[in-house]
Amino acid sequence: MVRLLRLLAVFVLVFTFDQVVAQFRALPDKRPNIVLIMADDLGYSDIGCYGGEIETPNLDRLARRGLRFNRFYNASRCCPTRAALLTGLYNHQAGVGIMTTDQQAPGYRGFLTENTVTIAEVLRDAGYHTGMVGKWHVSNTVEQSTKEEHLRWQAHQVSYPVFSPVNQYPSGRGFEKFYGNIWGVVNYFDPFALVNGTEPVPAVPKNFYYTDAVSDSASAYVRQFSKASNPFFLYVAYTAPHWPLHALPEDIKKYKETYRAGWDVIRQKRYDKMMKRGLFGGTKNILSPRWNGKRTWDENPDKEWDIQAMAVKAAMIDRMDQGIGRIIRALEQSGELENTLILFLSDNGASSDDAQKYGPGFDRPGQTRTGAEIIYPVDKKMMPGPETTFASADNMWSNVSNTPFRYWKTEPYEGGICTPLIAHWPAGITARRGSVTDQVGHVIDFMATFLELAHQAYPTEFNGRSISPTPGRSLVPVLKGNRRQAHDYLFFEHLGRKAVIHGRWKLLAVNQKPWELYDLQRDRTEIENVAAQHPDLVKELSAQWQTWAVQNKVLPKPASVKR
Repeated sequence: MVRLLRLLAVFVLVFTFDQVVAQFRALPDKRPNIVLIMADDLGYSDIGCYGGEIETPNLDRLARRGLRFNRFYNASRCCPTRAALLTGLYNHQAGVGIMTTDQQAPGYRGFLTENTVTIAEVLRDAGYHTGMVGKWHVSNTVEQSTKEEHLRWQAHQVSYPVFSPVNQYPSGRGFEKFYGNIWGVVNYFDPFALVNGTEPVPAVPKNFYYTDAVSDSASAYVRQFSKASNPFFLYVAYTAPHWPLHALPEDIKKYKETYRAGWDVIRQKRYDKMMKRGLFGGTKNILSPRWNGKRTWDENPDKEWDIQAMAVKAAMIDRMDQGIGRIIRALEQSGELENTLILFLSDNGASSDDAQKYGPGFDRPGQTRTGAEIIYPVDKKMMPGPETTFASADNMWSNVSNTPFRYWKTEPYEGGICTPLIAHWPAGITARRGSVTDQVGHVIDFMATFLELAHQAYPTEFNGRSISPTPGRSLVPVLKGNRRQAHDYLFFEHLGRKAVIHGRWKLLAVNQKPWELYDLQRDRTEIENVAAQHPDLVKELSAQWQTWAVQNKVLPKPASVKR
């Protein structure tokens, strides 16, 4: 009898425990969804809420209801930034020191190496659905044996189904769903290296425009994921406004006359707007001298072409914002907007690439699918915009896009490595709505941030592989309106350009030139080099950079980038 009572008690306990577990599992998962949106080669001041004249009402809305950062950093170029963002590691540590060619050196393998785990992999294990649309560009790119065959492949005139080792695709790095381009540069009307999951997309419909496809696919993923009880992570990686300058005629028309005023007028208007809106707090007079100040707009022989080029770029950004509006509406209609953290940033500063001078090659086609010749207008005779041109804006407009900073993409100055960042999360951000924070962050911080929100620890091992510790730190305190423990140091290197940030100080050097030192607290736009006044600080910070470089497998003379 006693034994029977004991067995009955055990049964009741087990039954009760199972009921509790079942009830716990049935509770709604209140962890936030995460939608990370990244533009490509967007300048610091290109969008409206950062000073720009381009119409971006949807991003502006997120900024008004959320939080903006004025000191958030990237890795100065597309592949390095994406590697750091996805893994929470410095890009060399993740194997992507430059681009996607395997240079057989630990920091320069051109893909996410075995010591890494991606945000998608960790969040998937934490119960999140994971999806990605858009530009991947962190895997080894496959090339054909001859240039002629390679260009035929680029033009969709011959089919090869593999653009990169398939295990390096997003589907092999934690993403359940993926629609996008494996390579970096695309024809917006007929993109190369476009895949759905792992399958190549053989053809696109008439009137296809890639930015719309990215937006619509992201919106579809939101609607699909929202049907489940568990949260989701969605990475939306636009190619806009990276060259080639391709846009829809109706969008270009809106900006046809906008840039007739020229570089100086547009740049000053952007600066005045950002200062009026308190983007840099009480700081005054921080507009850096305009690049190549001796070159005047009135004497510009290519004025009409330059007006059109910037109009096309504005149209590309406008169309991206329209698509972000559709993603927001999908979240609203699915009842998910309130508890979704939306983050928007750029992978680097605006590009100074003179893309037309390169002509057809590695990632640039010479013909369309139908055999029409693609013009690279070195002489600026053929206007940019349609599929039959491949061109980019020059460094004069890049300097405008990166107002108030100096320089651009690939450089260690603020114009290259500082990105706009908008954070929007109605249920979670308690910082003052519409405010701007001057707290410093870096793309390596996204991993720690998302794992804190997912109640998940960063792994020391994953799938039997040892994982390098992340140097990133969570941004959650900033979102809550609190001060967080700042990074002691942040480090940068790309193609021999190098920098270290320590508190108010920034030390940088370009191409074996002497170190330059700037006090970012009083000289945010790096106008006054004070290295000569602080030799001990230069020595200390350069030693810190050298130690980091050795630890992170940074080569003293990295190889050049393929064109």
